Amino acid sequence: MTSKRANSGEAAGGERQKLSSPSGLPIHEIPGGYGVPFFSPLRDRLDYYYFQGAEEFFRSRIARHGGATVLRVNMPPGPFISGDSRVVAVLDARSFRVLLDDASVDKADTLDGTYMPSLALFGGHRPLAFLDAADPRHAALKRVMIRLAAARMHHVAPAFGAAFAAMFDAVEAGLAASGPVEFNKLNTVHMLDFTCAALFGGSPPSKAMGAGAAAKAYKWLALQLHPLASKVVKPWPLEDLLLHTFRLPPFLVRRDYAELTAYFAAVAAGALDDAEKAQPGAVPRDELLHNLVFLAIFNAYGGFKIFLPHLVKWLARGCGELHARLADEVRAAVPATDESVTLAAVEKMPLVKSVVWEALRMNPPVEFQYGRARRDMIVESHDAAYEVRKGEMVFGYQPLATRDERVFHRGGEFVPDRFVVAAGEDGDDKRVRRLLEHVVWSNGPETGAAAEGNKQCPGKDIVVAVGRLTVAELFRRYDTFAAGVEELPVEPVVTFTSLTRAAAGSG
Repeated sequence: MTSKRANSGEAAGGERQKLSSPSGLPIHEIPGGYGVPFFSPLRDRLDYYYFQGAEEFFRSRIARHGGATVLRVNMPPGPFISGDSRVVAVLDARSFRVLLDDASVDKADTLDGTYMPSLALFGGHRPLAFLDAADPRHAALKRVMIRLAAARMHHVAPAFGAAFAAMFDAVEAGLAASGPVEFNKLNTVHMLDFTCAALFGGSPPSKAMGAGAAAKAYKWLALQLHPLASKVVKPWPLEDLLLHTFRLPPFLVRRDYAELTAYFAAVAAGALDDAEKAQPGAVPRDELLHNLVFLAIFNAYGGFKIFLPHLVKWLARGCGELHARLADEVRAAVPATDESVTLAAVEKMPLVKSVVWEALRMNPPVEFQYGRARRDMIVESHDAAYEVRKGEMVFGYQPLATRDERVFHRGGEFVPDRFVVAAGEDGDDKRVRRLLEHVVWSNGPETGAAAEGNKQCPGKDIVVAVGRLTVAELFRRYDTFAAGVEELPVEPVVTFTSLTRAAAGSG
């Protein structure tokens, strides 16, 4: 637990080193505060989850402090789950960059913010995502994940094509039989099968473990993340008591996790063998197994479960003209005789690629980033600089950073062709590249790459590929569609109301 001194900005004793802004910006005291212990974090939690919502929670405090985008605030879940709720929030594109600098922040045990889930949920091991980049185990585990993602990349398109066909066959059947069909429920089932097929091959969970496989995976995720969930239990006072006040005990998912681990021990045996051969003795097999479970379910499946409904949401809100443009682009790149869309084909689809990047900008699958300051340092926003002391927890709310109007024109709007390089305009590729440096959903810039010594997502390229394949498969198969959208805190609920099949011979 961090000391009060570390999170208050006070000196640890003696004279503090005089810091200066690298850009010559005026150095200000960080505005905001933490209020009364226990009571203020509790009130802020209620504001965050129920009375204001996440975005208004931050925007109201920015307004209260004259537009400052570096603030002292309390972050949920607060008492009694968090030992210390106090953070320095960085809420614009420029200040957010400090969280992507592994030399400036320590990310050990900060994945979920101000609390750490029980290691009993991970077989007693600390997964890669909870390790700092400087930890020697980080490099050994990250190396395995990067190699696995690269080795399995050519399986992504065919595995996704099969999952997409099964999912949308079910959507069509549901529409024909009983009317509107919820996308999220089908996505939850089919994307778990896709994830395992793409990463490991073998029998999918729905066959090897039965129809309840996705429910078991979801329960395991819920036990880790329940302190951050909201609007899933009514009435809200009961939800707050059940989800945000005390940790749910790991034994509630012990049997489910044992079944999931047994499944992965079998289906990922080849990956485990390869890792042991490549790095003999570097990582015990049992620890590596639990890390592969975390990679597949938390990182990959959990990400797809959140991201794809957002992507389909933005497509649903797009006009008929956007659907027509996407359909034309996809069918020009994929001949009608081809059985499925390939990764090589989507590389020839600039509008499809732009739509996916724009969806990741508007709704990054993980909205939060945390890291603890390694040393006394200066954090710069667009207009001022602020002193952050060693040991303070720095927090970033990514949607505000990636919608920053100082970087993105009409940053709060979904602009489908924002990242399309204009034909014949010299330097436009540099403009797009500069914008992509601020698309940071993967814990690093979109122009960057995962490496053993950084915290960027090792599955970054797979996530982007799946987004592109989703758009391409959708508009290869359909001319247009309609869907209703209900916005919820984590993922929107998307319900298809109509699908218009492409005419025979299109493409």
